[in-house]
Amino acid sequence: MRVYVPLTLSGLAEAYKTGELGEGPVVAYAVTPALREWYLSDDIEELEYAALSRSALASLRLLAADPAAPRRRVVVAVDVPDGTAPADPDRGLDPAALGEVRVAGPVPLAKAAAVHVDAADAEADVTEAARALPAAENGDDDAQFVVDGAEDHELLWYATQEIPNLLGLGR
Repeated sequence: MRVYVPLTLSGLAEAYKTGELGEGPVVAYAVTPALREWYLSDDIEELEYAALSRSALASLRLLAADPAAPRRRVVVAVDVPDGTAPADPDRGLDPAALGEVRVAGPVPLAKAAAVHVDAADAEADVTEAARALPAAENGDDDAQFVVDGAEDHELLWYATQEIPNLLGLGR
């Protein structure tokens, strides 16, 4: 099962250092029954993209909570065994939790399939979106417009071997 783990660049640096995305349970996003129902598609690529987008929004929440983190959304795509990432039935109707799963146990960075990160030119929009996110989540339409501006930026795909370069560590 493919899951999408939201991080920040600081969180990715920590994962690179420790070799783990977290000890568990790790919050991630995946193609869940609720996401399928919401997205109304049977195309698995479209559904995976929707799960990736939900994770990118969760990454934005992490940025809003950590003003010191570099202003780029980060999502790590990880393959985990089926059955190890269930959706929380108590949060199934919460729009903020759409596609959310919790991966049991540690999630090794070595299981990552790819890393998705904003380009540097997205930083200004992501900065503004992180600032506007609390108001947007409370129903402010103007703030939602700002958040949507960040979502207009596509996350770039990186192979896991490129993580040191993304973190400025080089080789």
